[in-house]
Amino acid sequence: MLGDLAREASGVARAATATHEHLRDRLLTAGIVTLLVDAIATVAVYFLERHEPQSEISSIGSAAFWTTTQLLTVSSSLHNPVSTGARVIDVALEFFAITVVTAIAGSFAAFFHRRGLERDPLPIGRVIGGEPTGRGRT
Repeated sequence: MLGDLAREASGVARAATATHEHLRDRLLTAGIVTLLVDAIATVAVYFLERHEPQSEISSIGSAAFWTTTQLLTVSSSLHNPVSTGARVIDVALEFFAITVVTAIAGSFAAFFHRRGLERDPLPIGRVIGGEPTGRGRT
């Protein structure tokens, strides 16, 4: 089982099949877009919060820490932003994070489904749920 998992992970890294390449491309895209969103949101939150007296986000480092923890959906020890603009960014980051997690989960589901079909294709005439599959269906 662990060997199969390692083989599949290696296949994704090498793009061994079109299915592996598809998953690799989706994961890379999600990772790159997330890093860009993190960087842009960090700078935006820093500029919106740096002069707010009640904000704990007063440096680029604290803005990066807060933004990254929001994207990881783990939250942080820092309080939420106090400016309206940064609060809007907060909501957008949470929405983005949940969207990325569900998209990645869907990509893995599609990958395992396709790999299953590659390993054990349904022959014509095989019965699934009482209905014959393939040609010849009436």
